[in-house]
Amino acid sequence: MTDVSFVRSEMLPEKAPPLSTTGPVGWLRENLFSSVANSVMTVITLVAIYQVLAVFFSWAFQSTWEAESLSQCREIFAATGVEGAHGGACWGVIRERFSQLIFGFYPVELRWRPVLTFLLLLAAIAPVLFTWAPRKLLYLTAVFPFLGAWLLWGGAIWNPLVAMAGFAIGFFAYRFVSGAFGPLIGVICAALAPVIWWIFLAGPVAGLLTSIIPLGIEAVESRNFGGFMLSITIGVVAIGASLPLGIVLALGRQSDLFIVKSLCVGFIEFIRGVPLITLLFVASTLLNIFMPPGTNFDIILRVMIMVTLFASAYMAEVIRGGLAALPTGQYEAADALGLDYWKAQRLIIMPQALKISIPGIVSTFIGVFKDTTLVSIIGLLDPLGLSNAIRADQDWNGIVWELYGFIALMFFIFCFSMSRYSMYLERKLQTGHR
Repeated sequence: MTDVSFVRSEMLPEKAPPLSTTGPVGWLRENLFSSVANSVMTVITLVAIYQVLAVFFSWAFQSTWEAESLSQCREIFAATGVEGAHGGACWGVIRERFSQLIFGFYPVELRWRPVLTFLLLLAAIAPVLFTWAPRKLLYLTAVFPFLGAWLLWGGAIWNPLVAMAGFAIGFFAYRFVSGAFGPLIGVICAALAPVIWWIFLAGPVAGLLTSIIPLGIEAVESRNFGGFMLSITIGVVAIGASLPLGIVLALGRQSDLFIVKSLCVGFIEFIRGVPLITLLFVASTLLNIFMPPGTNFDIILRVMIMVTLFASAYMAEVIRGGLAALPTGQYEAADALGLDYWKAQRLIIMPQALKISIPGIVSTFIGVFKDTTLVSIIGLLDPLGLSNAIRADQDWNGIVWELYGFIALMFFIFCFSMSRYSMYLERKLQTGHR
């Protein structure tokens, strides 16, 4: 009997999608040429980009690296037929002043110390940023702030050791006081004891130990710091210290204790309501007034403190947003498990809040690193401050774009790297369904 049914008895093989909807052609049609208006805007934009890039590459690659002054650049351009006095880039200024833009006026024979510090920094942050890094490097992470400061500024070995002792004093103060008077009093004593030690006792103790056993390396004054070394130093300290301070301020702002909440709210709102440049002027001129007589408070240290406090106030609001975005059920689950406040924050609440806040945290970090250029206004020779000093030289008077272009490129590399890491971390911690 002949089968005359219209129902197919087997599945047809799948066919490849049309070429116009897949691959580069499909992407172009969907994103750039999806409509007449979109196509017109794409063509206009491409023409504008071509015009800009053509001029830029013509200027950047019709250049010279050999000149030792701006006048020599112009002579070389005239001899090679480059039209106009500024028809090509005079990269000779970068070649001649590269080490100064990186290290400032740091002694040449001691520049191995900031290089070593930067390499140790990369090793110290590796276990914090990446899970594949050896966990033993966390010991280096713990001591790096003191080791790095000692390598950069030099001096007696007892200075970083005495500074480290402050944290040990705070730990033991918490252990002894919290057992007798409760955890709140213990936390207050743990915060006050190191501050008292650092301000009033650390200096005399370090001086006494140095007089007994004089061990150390050659000291370098802060006025020799400059260039990207100064920007990275201030940026790393502000970024590293503002995150834990921001967490403490965010938790304090949500505290049920009226005094704690009022202090945190007042600090956050005051700092966020004052421009950073104002705080830097306070650090450079007024902060010594509030210190004990005879205290020599390093200008770079003062700037680090002010930039850190400024960043921590913004960080607190970012983290508070993450805490507010967390479902109430997470707090109820922590209570149902019988966890106390600190265990709930450490194991359940804060990890999720930080995950939610990753874009805002990294954005704050990038902003802080870029804001380090403001220190040039108070006389510190960061890359922008050095560029002004270089242009004041008679040999390079009048050169602008090459210096600013190089500085912009270096800042872009650092900031773009932080942005890429943020996206990597978000993908790594992605647990929801899209």
